Amino acid sequence: MRKALIQMHLAVLLWGFTGVLGRAISLDAPMLVWYRMLFTAVFMAGILTWRKQWTPVSRKDTLQLSLVGFLMMLHWVAFYGAIKFANATIALVCLSTASVFTSLLDPFVNKGKYDYKEVLLGLLALAGVYCIYSFQVTFGLGILFGVIAAILSSVFTVLNKRIANKYPARTMVFYEMASGWIFITLLLPLQFINFPQTRFWPHTTNLMSPAWVGNDWLWLVILSLCCTVWSQSLALTALKKLTSFTVTLSVNLEPVYGMVLAFLLYNENKDLSGGFFAGVGLILLSVVLQMFRLLKPQLSPGFIKEKGGID
Repeated sequence: MRKALIQMHLAVLLWGFTGVLGRAISLDAPMLVWYRMLFTAVFMAGILTWRKQWTPVSRKDTLQLSLVGFLMMLHWVAFYGAIKFANATIALVCLSTASVFTSLLDPFVNKGKYDYKEVLLGLLALAGVYCIYSFQVTFGLGILFGVIAAILSSVFTVLNKRIANKYPARTMVFYEMASGWIFITLLLPLQFINFPQTRFWPHTTNLMSPAWVGNDWLWLVILSLCCTVWSQSLALTALKKLTSFTVTLSVNLEPVYGMVLAFLLYNENKDLSGGFFAGVGLILLSVVLQMFRLLKPQLSPGFIKEKGGID
């Protein structure tokens, strides 16, 4: 259980970089996701071939993995849209609402019992996002996209849990990324028709970013290889031992890591108010309480033994 938590939090740390890289890369959100999924699928195919780890997947499970890939694609488009309309910090913090949606969806999809303590912890995180919205109304559209990304995140987390124990993590990541790339490729003509100014090729030099960022191609590779291939493998491995709610609530630390990076690299703290930090405090409190329930059963009367595998 502790090893699974370490794997999960390492994955979350890597995800914390995605907001910073999303702002650094000059492409529009759909094109950024198109390249990210393409590069990730290619990297994963190379790893599976090199290690001879290809695993057959049934037709039924291929369809489910394709559905997850489609939802993940939409999630990333909404997430990077939130970054473009607001900033990396706001987009990352809004993902924390995923916990409340997961606490409601997981028992329904996986035929489990509702844990009202988990629901309350999720609502605590949601209250934190409300505080942020109340004091950052100028970022309203970005916050909306961030919450949509959170809802989609909770849905594919629950669906992934149903199949996590059946296949290796790398196999799942490949099928999800490849199917997501196919779906977004089919939808891209709509992007170019409605937004003809959309640029297809990444810039070699990004003049809108700080001096340390100068190559979209480089950051796309890092985003795909480290923040997707490695992090997704870690997360899916951890999901075999943790409940999807615990995983999602752990992901609430993603905005904290990303926020620190955004503060250091982009000085985004200058655009944020006291209400933002109050909201982050509530989100952190929800994470601490859940980890306390998970790791200290002898001290916490609210501890519930975590379920491994498929419910």
